[in-house]
Amino acid sequence: MERPQLSLPQLHAFVVLAEELHFGHAAARLGIAQPPLSQQIRRLEDKVGHALFTRTSGRVALTPAGSELLPVARRALSDLADGLAAARAVGSGRAGRLRIGFAASLALTILPGLLRTFRHEFPGVLLDIREMTTAPQIAALHDTTIDIGLLREPPNDETELGFRTVLSEPFVAVLPSTHPLAAQRTVQLAQLADSPFVLLPRTVGPTLHDQIIGLCITAGFTPQVVQHAVEWQTVCALVETGLGVSLAPASIRRIRLKGVAFRRIEPNTARTRVAVAWRENDHNPLVTHLLATISQDPPDKP
Repeated sequence: MERPQLSLPQLHAFVVLAEELHFGHAAARLGIAQPPLSQQIRRLEDKVGHALFTRTSGRVALTPAGSELLPVARRALSDLADGLAAARAVGSGRAGRLRIGFAASLALTILPGLLRTFRHEFPGVLLDIREMTTAPQIAALHDTTIDIGLLREPPNDETELGFRTVLSEPFVAVLPSTHPLAAQRTVQLAQLADSPFVLLPRTVGPTLHDQIIGLCITAGFTPQVVQHAVEWQTVCALVETGLGVSLAPASIRRIRLKGVAFRRIEPNTARTRVAVAWRENDHNPLVTHLLATISQDPPDKP
């Protein structure tokens, strides 16, 4: 049997009349005349197939069918109101889910303050935070599995993604504390020529990897890479064991390891960029809000 299609105006009229039990009062509350109210109720009763009210002179009462329908009608109207409110909140960017990819080292710099500010401003938004290196973030933005990326050294050949630099920092030498150069306050890059290196693999951050290799080549040597590690925390841990040295963004100094020394390098002109990335054609208001938050709350310098 085909289910009757009940209209929301009819359900609303029914609920108001059930609460008032008086056609005149119900019509006044609805802002309509009594005849249109009576027509709405009759149409609803036709769809139900049973009377919903008994009508005697000066008195209106719910029938058993009306009493059964009343909680269902109230729930339907409430669900609709909740759904409309939720849709408006998502549409305005006050609610919803924002998926953010971030490079692990940014948990030491801009990420905590950014998330704290955004959550204070938009408490109804669910933040889905995913630790990812640069190349996977670029891929995830393209396949729409994240909405925003916070990454190091964005590629230069991207046409579908937008990038905005949010932090620029110099490089430091990462040395075992037992390394002879750890006794110096500043390290000349050429002094690292004979040391084995621990670096990120090129696959996870091609631009940053090439920048570090380029710094070494400019200083007159090609680094002997003996070990790769995907995260800077792991790079530092391997350096602590004496496996090699590294060059890293200055914010890595916030990783506290007793057996690791961080030293300024000379020349000290090269800098590495941290950028926020997003799809240029993405009209998600949550993305717009996060970009605005970054603009209003510039990150701390390392």
